[in-house]
Amino acid sequence: MAEKGNFDFIYNPIKEKMQELVSHISYTTYIEKLTPVDIDGRYIVLETPTESFAKYITNTLAEKMREAIIKADVGLVDFRLRVEGSEGYAYNSPDEEDEVVPPTNLDKRFTFDTYVACKNNQFVYAAALSVANDPAGTYNPLFIYGGTGLGKTHLIQAIANKIVAEKPNLKVIYVTCEQFVNEIIDTMFANRGPEARDKGNRLRQHYRSADVLIIDDIQFIEGKKAVQEEFFHTFNELVSKGKQIVISSDHHPKELTTLEERLRTRFSGGLLFDILPPDFEMKIAILKRKAFEKKCLVPDDVLQFLAQDSDDDVRTLEGRLTKVIFASKLHEEAITISLAKSALNEAVSEGKEEITSASIISAVTAYYKISKSDLIGKSKKRENVIPRQICCYLMCELLSLPLISIGKELGGRDHTTILYSRDKIEEMSKVNEKIAKDVDDIKNIILKK
Repeated sequence: MAEKGNFDFIYNPIKEKMQELVSHISYTTYIEKLTPVDIDGRYIVLETPTESFAKYITNTLAEKMREAIIKADVGLVDFRLRVEGSEGYAYNSPDEEDEVVPPTNLDKRFTFDTYVACKNNQFVYAAALSVANDPAGTYNPLFIYGGTGLGKTHLIQAIANKIVAEKPNLKVIYVTCEQFVNEIIDTMFANRGPEARDKGNRLRQHYRSADVLIIDDIQFIEGKKAVQEEFFHTFNELVSKGKQIVISSDHHPKELTTLEERLRTRFSGGLLFDILPPDFEMKIAILKRKAFEKKCLVPDDVLQFLAQDSDDDVRTLEGRLTKVIFASKLHEEAITISLAKSALNEAVSEGKEEITSASIISAVTAYYKISKSDLIGKSKKRENVIPRQICCYLMCELLSLPLISIGKELGGRDHTTILYSRDKIEEMSKVNEKIAKDVDDIKNIILKK
């Protein structure tokens, strides 16, 4: 960096060009208040008196400022913005942004190929596929709503996975609403000062630089006014820039009564689709798909039995199939209706306790001889992390709970952590004999075998 000094001789020609490019009010209110404080390579560093100034310039005047710098022909190509008293930058050139990195919190199994599209959901499937093929085209925002366990997360992650695979130059952000809320709250309650302000600016820039923003379970934003305020401005900025927004919820926007009216209006202004509960034929199709994914042949009469005696929750349906397949492997028996009935009754049969999150946690802690506080705590020690991840895996396999509920049982962990732990143990079990044996042993304990 250049030494600190008077940089007006470089900035004055830029100001003259800005005077030609912006309104008199914008120039006197904002441009004249900027102070050149440094030269960083081919960038001029400008200081603003307040964060609100920085925000306005970033959102409204940045393009004009870059144009003025080029036209001024002073050997510079762009600018950086710093709030007075802060060490970090409130604005960086788009050319300086990090290389687009695909999100790491997506379940790669959630694709359009693995999603069972039947007559009950053919329209929402087609809309989601259209968004994946043409982000910010016809359907923006896309709002998908429906009950728990009907496949909303699968569908919106399928959008993300397809865009990441076919359009790697686009910045895709997938986030659960719970994670989004926690990140915003963290910046609100951080220690005040330049560091906290920089953290807030970086988070804001992270979300507002997305080409595709996908938020799962938006209903968790209800009742949180400060978070709604931040999301409202992020939503508006992305849409105004022609960026794609995809949102899922367990209710129609009109039913989110504690959500601000302006947000409900924004959500309703796009394309709204509800995911309906699966009918009998769709349940059969889902079961066949899941059995195929698990590399297991399940007779049609067993599939019909599982479909008839189940509720509308797809997760519950898959959980029942998983128990039957596990029982077949455990007892080395062919899958029959008799085996299926026995497997499904094992958890609640006479003299046996129902399988619950508590019973799984108890089995894991007893097996590894660790305390519950170690299991659900924040320790990063391997002797606690592996049991914790196995516990996540077993809860996903043996219970019909939403991932967010499993996370709450395990110390308040978020949706993405549970996904990561489940997938990691599943992969490790294929190559690590000890992990595979531990998982099977604990399953046997849980099933009281």
